[in-house]
Amino acid sequence: MSSLKVTPAKSFDTAIDSIAPDKSISHRCAIFSLLSDKPSVVRNYLRAEDTLNTLEIAKGLGASVEDDGEVLKITPPSQIKEPAAILDCGNSGTAIRLYMGFLASRPGFFVLFGDKYLASRPMRRVADPLRSIGAQIDGRENGNLAPIAIRGVEDPDGFDYVSPIASAQVKSAMILAALNAKESSRYREPHLSRDHSERMLRGMGAKISEEDGAIVIEPMSAPLAPLDITVPADPSSGFFFAVAAAIVPGSRVVLQNLSLNDTRVEAYKVLQKMGAKVSFELKEDKYEPIGDIIVEYAPLHGVTVEENIAWLIDELPALSIAMAYAEGKSVVKNAKELRVKESDRIATVVNNLQKCGVEVTEYEDGYEITGSEMKSAVIDSHGDHRIAMSFAIAGLRCGMEVEDIACIQTSFPNFVTLLSEISEVQVGD
Repeated sequence: MSSLKVTPAKSFDTAIDSIAPDKSISHRCAIFSLLSDKPSVVRNYLRAEDTLNTLEIAKGLGASVEDDGEVLKITPPSQIKEPAAILDCGNSGTAIRLYMGFLASRPGFFVLFGDKYLASRPMRRVADPLRSIGAQIDGRENGNLAPIAIRGVEDPDGFDYVSPIASAQVKSAMILAALNAKESSRYREPHLSRDHSERMLRGMGAKISEEDGAIVIEPMSAPLAPLDITVPADPSSGFFFAVAAAIVPGSRVVLQNLSLNDTRVEAYKVLQKMGAKVSFELKEDKYEPIGDIIVEYAPLHGVTVEENIAWLIDELPALSIAMAYAEGKSVVKNAKELRVKESDRIATVVNNLQKCGVEVTEYEDGYEITGSEMKSAVIDSHGDHRIAMSFAIAGLRCGMEVEDIACIQTSFPNFVTLLSEISEVQVGD
């Protein structure tokens, strides 16, 4: 088990042009390339454990991949093949759930699995609606836990599905299944979740529209156009350094070439409401709006976060660090989904903040944090990359030791390198 020691930082003013490429978009590039009959070209693909596993699964399904270290050329197979081995999704809920949707509408037998953390995450939220259109899906606890076995169905029925949760993963899985259905399908969710799938698939020629609060998906009449995309930097990864600037007095950071999609920058807007100086500079807008985000230190105050939770669910652990340094009380509500991420993020945030001397009250769907000065502590990441990186950022203010940091490689391989440019860090066994 490796650990990371972080010493307090002095004020900093820096521009970062090497934030990890967007994880969500990278996953989708590998999977969506299989919907075309021509090679897709992907620049700036995230080369982290999770996204490389997703790419390997595409290869296991028959795609060929050329990689010169900068550009991927993904050539889809003429027909998806049945792999001779299980398909390893590593730590990624995005990979397993999106591939479930993709494979449910393809004839053949497929088995999806991952690491011990992924094996404990719920899958019936995807399995049950896919079963309703004819796919045979099984796994532990009646298909709720991996390994997930799928016997896909060719030309499944269309559907009119109302999801009880706002989840980009569930939505994307159902859209992928709907593209091969016999007739049009409709999908509804309580609130709009992140919309990368709809944007990218429309850009490839898929007929996806909105009507009376539902997403309407028309079946593909022909293979989609290939992707020709440069993956922007990941705003969820960049947010760690946004919080760093927001909590270290006198600091400023320019995060370059990030996705500025409204469904991806909500956490920055919360940080802005808390008092940090945050501005957005749009540079281009093709598949995604892309630009820079500038964050400057200012005294923070407490805030209640209870809306658009699906837009900032991944950033809440890092946001909790800002809340811990804010004057007054901060409250997170309607975030029960945090309990089924790579760890139970409500419990891990609460327990680790308490180790740091912060007053925290845990609720079923969130927590209340009373701002104060955090104290240095030894933190258990529970194998969760976002917990590990969030508390490493806290160390820039108070010093911190984070245990079990290997998980950082799943999403942000150069995180420690960038952190070391701000303050002294030490990696140990």
